[in-house]
Amino acid sequence: MPKKVLIIDDDHAIIAALTVRLRVAGHEVIQASSGQAGLAQAQAGLPDVIILDIRMPDIDGYEVCRQLKADPRLAAIPVIFVSANATETTSQEAYETGGAVFIAKPYEPKDILNAVESAAA
Repeated sequence: MPKKVLIIDDDHAIIAALTVRLRVAGHEVIQASSGQAGLAQAQAGLPDVIILDIRMPDIDGYEVCRQLKADPRLAAIPVIFVSANATETTSQEAYETGGAVFIAKPYEPKDILNAVESAAA
């Protein structure tokens, strides 16, 4: 079943690559290149699932996730964290802030597609 997916990442190449792969798989994609813009897009677009980078220039992905989970309208949306900083600490914090899945960069495109489809089921 097609999902509405919000990608929040400050790397435009990653946004572009994920957008193509998700659209080819039949999903609708909305994008944001900062934490603040991502929060605004989530509130406006009410996505089925969010793909969220951790390191961003304005507010980090952990804080974005905390704010999403504090908003009753957005709290149930599954968050898939993606990060090049894949350590035990980063993945643990991702789950502690409310993340549903943690995927390390670089990742296999199928891993993202599987996470989107299972997280938003």
